[in-house]
Amino acid sequence: MAANETIALHQRNGVNSSNEFGIPLNELKSMMEQRGKESVTHVAQHYTDVDGMCKLLKTSPTKGITGSPGELERRRSVYGSNVIPPKKSKTLLQLIWEALQDVTLIILEIAAIISLGLSFYRPSGQTQEGQAACLPSNLAASGGGDHDEGDTGWIEGAAILISVAVVVLVTAINDYTKEKQFRGLQNRIEKEQKFSTIRNGNTIEIAVADIVVGDVLQVKYGDLMPSDGVLIQSNDLKIDESSLTGESDLVKKSQDRDIFLLSGTHVMEGSGRVVVSAVGIHSQTGIILTLLGASEEESAKETKRDEALLNDTEAGEGADGKAAPKKRRSKKEQSVLQAKLTKLAVQIGYAGFGVSLLTVVILIVVFCIEVFGTNNISWTSECTSIYIQYFVKFFIIGITVLVVAVPEGLPLAVTISLAFSVKKMMKDNNLVRHLDACETMGSATAICSDKTGTLTTNRMTVVECFLAGKYFNDKLPKAQDLPPSIVQKLVTGISINSAYTSKIISPEIEGGQPTQVGNKTECALLGFVRDIGRDYDSVRQDITEETLFKVYTFNSVRKSMSTVISNPDGSYRLYTKGASEIVLKKCSTVLDEEGEIKNFTAYDRQDVVSTVIQPMAQNGLRTIALAYKDIGPNVVKDWDSENEIIQNLTCIGITGIADPVRPEVPDAIKKCQRAGITVRMVTGDNMSTARSIAIKCGIIQPHKEMLVIDGKEFNRRIRNANGEIEQRLLDEVWPTLRVLARSSPTDKHTLVKGIIDSELSPNREVVAVTGDGTNDGPALKKADIGFAMGIAGTDVAKEASDIILTDDNFSSIVKAVMWGRNVYDSIAKFLQFQLTVNVVAVTVAFLGACIIKDSPLKAVQMLWVNLIMDTFASLALATEQPNEDLLLRKPYGRNKALISRTMMKNILGHAIYQLIVIFTLLFAGEQIFDIDNGRGLTLHAAPTQHFTIIFNTFVMMQVFNEINARKIHGERDVFSGMYTNPVFCSILIGTFVAQVFIVEYGGMWFTTTPLSISQWLWCVFLGMMELLWGQVVSSVPNSVIPKAFSFGKAKKTTGTNAAGRVEYYEDEAPDFTEDSIRRGQILWFRGLNRIQQQIRVVNAFRSSLYETSHHAPTAGIHDFQPRTSGPFDDDEDDDAVEKRDE
Repeated sequence: MAANETIALHQRNGVNSSNEFGIPLNELKSMMEQRGKESVTHVAQHYTDVDGMCKLLKTSPTKGITGSPGELERRRSVYGSNVIPPKKSKTLLQLIWEALQDVTLIILEIAAIISLGLSFYRPSGQTQEGQAACLPSNLAASGGGDHDEGDTGWIEGAAILISVAVVVLVTAINDYTKEKQFRGLQNRIEKEQKFSTIRNGNTIEIAVADIVVGDVLQVKYGDLMPSDGVLIQSNDLKIDESSLTGESDLVKKSQDRDIFLLSGTHVMEGSGRVVVSAVGIHSQTGIILTLLGASEEESAKETKRDEALLNDTEAGEGADGKAAPKKRRSKKEQSVLQAKLTKLAVQIGYAGFGVSLLTVVILIVVFCIEVFGTNNISWTSECTSIYIQYFVKFFIIGITVLVVAVPEGLPLAVTISLAFSVKKMMKDNNLVRHLDACETMGSATAICSDKTGTLTTNRMTVVECFLAGKYFNDKLPKAQDLPPSIVQKLVTGISINSAYTSKIISPEIEGGQPTQVGNKTECALLGFVRDIGRDYDSVRQDITEETLFKVYTFNSVRKSMSTVISNPDGSYRLYTKGASEIVLKKCSTVLDEEGEIKNFTAYDRQDVVSTVIQPMAQNGLRTIALAYKDIGPNVVKDWDSENEIIQNLTCIGITGIADPVRPEVPDAIKKCQRAGITVRMVTGDNMSTARSIAIKCGIIQPHKEMLVIDGKEFNRRIRNANGEIEQRLLDEVWPTLRVLARSSPTDKHTLVKGIIDSELSPNREVVAVTGDGTNDGPALKKADIGFAMGIAGTDVAKEASDIILTDDNFSSIVKAVMWGRNVYDSIAKFLQFQLTVNVVAVTVAFLGACIIKDSPLKAVQMLWVNLIMDTFASLALATEQPNEDLLLRKPYGRNKALISRTMMKNILGHAIYQLIVIFTLLFAGEQIFDIDNGRGLTLHAAPTQHFTIIFNTFVMMQVFNEINARKIHGERDVFSGMYTNPVFCSILIGTFVAQVFIVEYGGMWFTTTPLSISQWLWCVFLGMMELLWGQVVSSVPNSVIPKAFSFGKAKKTTGTNAAGRVEYYEDEAPDFTEDSIRRGQILWFRGLNRIQQQIRVVNAFRSSLYETSHHAPTAGIHDFQPRTSGPFDDDEDDDAVEKRDE
């Protein structure tokens, strides 16, 4: 059926004639539901072939659409845009409602409302004298001027409600701002994703969102399909459709077996051209995502059904008829800092709850004993409201102690610190995809890095070659210096046996460097063709990509690429290029000085290896061999029998490609080694090249035991007699391993997993990995932090990564380490400050309840302190800038206590000073300042200067202790770097100014009364003494603090894996990753993964951290570089420190 007949048939079948496109949207959507051979049959029946379908879509299979604005708009109006609308963000009101769900705040609100209601309640006939009869004389006495309860009793309840409203608003507005920022971050990621598209005959890179139906896409190894499409032409194309089908086997795509490519799937091998058939919400991914988001309730029900089905499957009967044990579901591992904060928050929360409960009980019991026991007063109906008001007051004090004790500011501090760091890291070429990777990088002990593009410039050029039996190591030959037959085979082989997307664009400015587009190794070879005086483009025009008979694309197993072309006489010629050792083993002949074929014996091969390949490799060159083979007609029966076809080749020559080390890399690696981080190179290059680059980078150091092996030797050492990997054998290799050459992605994954799972030491290794290829995905996912290359990296690698290096530069990883350590330290600073306030406030409230039957710090005052402590302190301390000093200490490690002995010394030291000052003022303040005693007042007594001075001094001590809290390693100069942080200075000044207004004008609302100038000066002086006291505390050796006082380690539980081996896990908790939402089917969808991922992480941080915990792998050891201890090693907290202190 001709294309015109196809169009006529569609018009008769009801396609709207006014529609300029011949295929309606619904028909394209239903068409893409076909699979396998059905896709070929469907297209043949309805459109004759793909060309017929392209005509109906008004596009050209070779030139694509014209791309004019009018045409693009018409296509979008008919078929939609390639955009999947993100989940609707929460409004400010929704976030306020969420913030109000906090249990402690709800209890406080209820208590405040009860207090407010009771303050207005007056039993009929009750008189002032009647109220006095309900209480003993010491409680009924005015003691400082009693205001009319009807006028002032309501203020405390109202003030608490207003304070709660302020806390809720601050939290909600902060969440709202952060959510907007991360939406912007996701939009940037979306805009930066480009795809190679043919429009008007030109290959251009356009944003994925700009793709329309009818566009012709050039797909290649490593691409993530941005839309649904129909195959026009392919070369050994294999797709990973596991994200849709759950099947892990690669699906081969070709014009005669399966021609439909689906959005969200990955191109794992080969290349091809595809015409877009469905975009956005009409693509297969979009349809599923639309169903997912159609109804929150339905989605929740479906998830529950899926989980029930999963649990039923896991609990099903085994082969022996017995119930199989329920498998442990894999959890996304909690980050280092999260794991420690989780346990710490739970411990503080339990302690705070215990103290608050004890405070309430003591206050009630003491009150009851004094009223009903000692004074023998009976409970009458007239006294009920008074007694209940006292009980509510006690309850409010207890709840306020809990509010102050519970570190609800931790999620806020973590979020602020990470958000601040993420924004700054983008300027340092680190695009953070997962927030927790930011701080995990600060604990990294090992980095497994690629060579090409990361340690080297990835601007490759051929600088040496072996052609016509000669080794050109000084100057490259010209075409006239070589036999014509060799030139013809060399130029044709390089031109067509490279991806047609790889090309060299001439510089726009005279004298500038040409731009390399596509694979850099192929660009180096294409540049070599130009250097000898030939043009690869003219060869490609004569032999177009469509006329190629068969292409065996490069992959990590082959380490070579081969292309077959057909000759007019029915014969074929095969061109091959690849790793020199591998290709030479398949060569039986070679082209000699005259361009004639001669035998290539094993002796000749060894001679070439020793005289050509090894010298090239020792100079740090990548060696690529070029070969060809002529195949007669009807000789090959099965063109998929690759191993049988690609043998007995004729060697054309060998090229040596230079890829210089980036000038900044050696210094960056030195910084890593000084910081206690081991750098390992994992590369596909040969050993000599890898060793040469490693020496230039400083990875290998002279006079040190360092292992350099290839993938074959690596596997031999780590496998037992049965060919199984043993952790014991791996533990003998990795501590000294520095270079792994000729490695496959499987070797890389094995190495990373082995280091992470090692149990040589309780301090587990934290491993960072760089990768750019599709097959690096497993290693990137397994690593604690996966770095993908933003320029050379494939979409698959980027999807698997945690951080994208936008400049592909190793020195950017060092900046990530610095930012990660800064995040960790910022949270530690915040904790040091918060725990000091916690200890003091809780102790004061508790002892006050026991001794004077009241808390010296009132409920509203403690809420103000809580606001200083949580929101303002998290902003001030979490926005510190990193500095080079962070790289002068070793990594903290997985199991290092979050609260070190140095920090605990600071917390206890400053808490002791503050408690001495407060209790001195409490029991002797009225004598020191010659003012009225504020102890033992009635329920709604007027504020006193006595208790106002206590409150003001307490706040002043926190303001100045916030400066001390900036240093957590025992440094004496607490002002260092303070003035470079405007946020910190602003909050410090703002807190002081707000305190002045609260004290002078707070009145009954804050239970304060104005102070004189001299009283203010004494309050400020006692606060400033914190700075001097901090110097005294720093002088105390860490050894006086018992090791048991350092806490905040991640809690471990043990379990047994499938192999029966004991494994260690962190406490489990809900998994906020996408895997938990859609297991088995939607693992890599661009929509959910790119648009919603960061929002989930923020919500996870925003949730109570003590509700979260995750699985963590087993422990390991790090082979630290030997160095002298620096000034920041005082937190080692081990015997070595004790000995040094002695």
